[in-house]
Amino acid sequence: MAELPEAPTPTLKAIYADYEARQGDGFRDHLGASIIGKSCARALWYDFRWITPARHSGRLLRLFETGQLEEDRLVRNLRATGATVLEVDPETGRQFRVEAHGGHFGGSLDGVALGLLEAPKAWHVLEFKTHSVKSFNELTAKGVVLAKPQHAAQMQIYMHLTGITRALYVAVCKDTDALHVERIEADRAMAERLLEKAGRIIFAQHPPPRISEDPAWFECRFCDHHATCHEGGGAAVTCRSCLHATPVEGGWHCARHDRMLAPSEQRAACGRHLFIPGLIPGEVIDAGDDLVTYRMADGSTWTNDARSPEAAPC
Repeated sequence: MAELPEAPTPTLKAIYADYEARQGDGFRDHLGASIIGKSCARALWYDFRWITPARHSGRLLRLFETGQLEEDRLVRNLRATGATVLEVDPETGRQFRVEAHGGHFGGSLDGVALGLLEAPKAWHVLEFKTHSVKSFNELTAKGVVLAKPQHAAQMQIYMHLTGITRALYVAVCKDTDALHVERIEADRAMAERLLEKAGRIIFAQHPPPRISEDPAWFECRFCDHHATCHEGGGAAVTCRSCLHATPVEGGWHCARHDRMLAPSEQRAACGRHLFIPGLIPGEVIDAGDDLVTYRMADGSTWTNDARSPEAAPC
């Protein structure tokens, strides 16, 4: 008979609980360059519209922290080769940041470097990542563009928006501490396609098509939005899931109240919230200023009534 795993100790539970308590609400204010390489446009739209909050276990959050802690070590490694590495923008004292589409799209660079041995005169965008041994082996065999297209897309955006034409990708294997160092060149056409993709997602009023209609498709099966997308589960009630809210230059505008919405207000939503119809698994059969009625797949009706709001049907 197989031995049962030991139960977590109170101390271990408390450590993980501390990470979970500090992870925030699971919503990012902008669409990140780090995820624009996702193959499913609907998943990206769900991310941007705060349809499903990202929630992680304490163990996984600690793993993310390990990746962040590794960055300081990699900066020291590069400086030891004679390179000049800037982790923050000298003008702001904060990470180098790029933005597009009215501030709704962007990201923060791990740094920039000059004096790399491969090309001493060229500035490089720096991107640091940690990998499992399986992921690392695939990376070294195929290169970042084929093995990690999201990471490659992220670097293309950073190069395009900074005007830097080279990037240095430094990867660490968490199992062996081996390093992989790879340079890539800016691809303007690719970056422009990615920016255009980001714009389509940000300003779309309805969910884009799924990458697959099969809920068992591997990309769907492991997606955070699987329940909402394939099972008709309830979307989070925020201004971003409301049909009255629209992303505009510099923020979000509510048509119902005709004013801009602060991030805290977007998270709270108001009593006039009405779900974007594409989030409800039914056909719109009636609508008014403060209500939308749907015919559901089983023939029943459900009214999203802002005068007496209820949760979305599951």
